[in-house]
Amino acid sequence: NIRDRPTDTARKLAYNVAGALIWVLGIVTFGVWLWALTFHSLRLFPTLEASVYFSLVSFTTLGYGDLLLPQEWRLLGGMTAANGFMTFGVLIASLTEALRLVRLAQITGGHH
Repeated sequence: NIRDRPTDTARKLAYNVAGALIWVLGIVTFGVWLWALTFHSLRLFPTLEASVYFSLVSFTTLGYGDLLLPQEWRLLGGMTAANGFMTFGVLIASLTEALRLVRLAQITGGHH
């Protein structure tokens, strides 16, 4: 049945969303690794794995508290969380605007 198959527009939207999500994952991964390499180069954690773990937990503002920065470096944890929070905010705003433009193009037939 023709109604069961996705339209070209729906398929394009799905590809755009999938591409955008991969882009978001790449941006977040880059941010996490940048902080992790900073922590590791400052020798704040004994291993790179611990640096990546702390960076990921802080960047996503989860903050388990099972790994802690030394007291004289603890402001970096807050900076990591603030950077992650702002990154997610900008990415969500960008995705929302991209989807709005795609939907607008669908409604107007590409004339907006």
